[in-house]
Amino acid sequence: MTAAWTVVALVGLATVAIKASGPLLLGGRDLPPRAMRAMRLLAPALLAALVVTQSVVSGGRLVLDERSLGLAAAFVALLLRAPTLLVVVVAAVTTAVARLAI
Repeated sequence: MTAAWTVVALVGLATVAIKASGPLLLGGRDLPPRAMRAMRLLAPALLAALVVTQSVVSGGRLVLDERSLGLAAAFVALLLRAPTLLVVVVAAVTTAVARLAI
């Protein structure tokens, strides 16, 4: 086994251990209300971080290109309370049109 596959296997085992630790440590008990509120905020924050990172970072540099226009269009659609599917379509169409124009 190469060094790369060893790292992949170790990371996989660590992931399984981390995922299993929650149910094992809690043992069927509920989290405190404050912790539950924090947990509910983690998924949207993580998603936002991933979207922004994939949209404006390329090769370790800040890049403002067509993806940024799509992200801005999605932001405007969200401000206008558009449904999620429409927000995704608006972002994709805006990005595609910007790429065609350039």
